[in-house]
Amino acid sequence: MARYPTPGSAARLGEKRLASFLAQHSYCGRRSPAELLARLRAAPAGLCAEAEEDASGEIVRALATTLERLVAQIATITARIRHAVAKLPEGQLVMSFPRAGQVCAAQIVAELGCVRERFPSADALAMEAGCAPVTKQSGKSRAVVFRWACNRRLRAAVTCFADNSRHASAWAAGLYHRARERGCDHPHAVRILARAWLRVLWRAWQDRKPYNPATHGAAVACVA
Repeated sequence: MARYPTPGSAARLGEKRLASFLAQHSYCGRRSPAELLARLRAAPAGLCAEAEEDASGEIVRALATTLERLVAQIATITARIRHAVAKLPEGQLVMSFPRAGQVCAAQIVAELGCVRERFPSADALAMEAGCAPVTKQSGKSRAVVFRWACNRRLRAAVTCFADNSRHASAWAAGLYHRARERGCDHPHAVRILARAWLRVLWRAWQDRKPYNPATHGAAVACVA
């Protein structure tokens, strides 16, 4: 955005220059420079005058500068969060789970707090996190629906952790794939996995002990 803020400036791009630009910014390489350049040139041309295009370019540059500063500030805050959560006993407990990370663990710790009596059971924690569905029943009709009333920050954190965990835990991967095979879409399967993890997390949180896969019976049986 800073280097090519207008269609006119981007029109001067060649395949080699674009390839160099992508390499400089660590592009993943999913699309070739030729394909990206073809998409760029196939985009509809604007009808604005040259003076208006220049003004729009200045606005884009200003926005890019603002975004750069925001990204730098976010990186600084993220580093402080990682340092702080690693020093907390609850942070170390949550970080012991596979692929819990540091920032995600910090959000889980922030929403859990340190008062164990808030969640007398794993089901209570699952309901707070929005990972337990709601059953509606009237007469002979019965429906199981998505839980809207919950702590959305906690739900975002535990589902992010659950989604990441399936890449490091055979038990988590198996549970996720079985849910998909039953017809669940990705978000639903992740919530099912998150609810299963919350049972384990709740027990570890109540006991004040980090996660130990050797004592997690389902995980041990999955590996065996």
